[in-house]
Amino acid sequence: MTPLAEAVAGNARQVADRRHDPALRNCTGIGLNVPGASGTGHVIPDLVIAPKGTFRGKEVWHDPSGALLVAEVTSTSTADRDRDKKIHGYARAGIPVYLLIDREEGAVAVYSDPSGDDYARGAKHKLGPTVPLPSPLGFDLDTAEF
Repeated sequence: MTPLAEAVAGNARQVADRRHDPALRNCTGIGLNVPGASGTGHVIPDLVIAPKGTFRGKEVWHDPSGALLVAEVTSTSTADRDRDKKIHGYARAGIPVYLLIDREEGAVAVYSDPSGDDYARGAKHKLGPTVPLPSPLGFDLDTAEF
């Protein structure tokens, strides 16, 4: 397994183990229609947390309004877009939490409270300690394994 895949799998496992609401689901490989987050307005986040049934249907690109959290793990080919365009696109889409695991910088950023083109809050932490995730998730994420 590649380091990127390991980080995504570790993140998904922790979220599944610690979420308080059993109706929430971890989704990978879900295409979202998020204008401004990429040149096409289409993105496939590394992880999306949403209520069960949010992404039913046969669409290739889903409405992101049901997403509660999107997570991205940077790679050399996506880091710049993950750190810039996606922050603004996810905020405009009203996604409550954007979790950015930045392996190149050795940091994790938790963006919350979307407002217009940005997030009102953006706490950055070094990889290693636990990081609190805000509502609607409300649990600590162990970043040591990323």
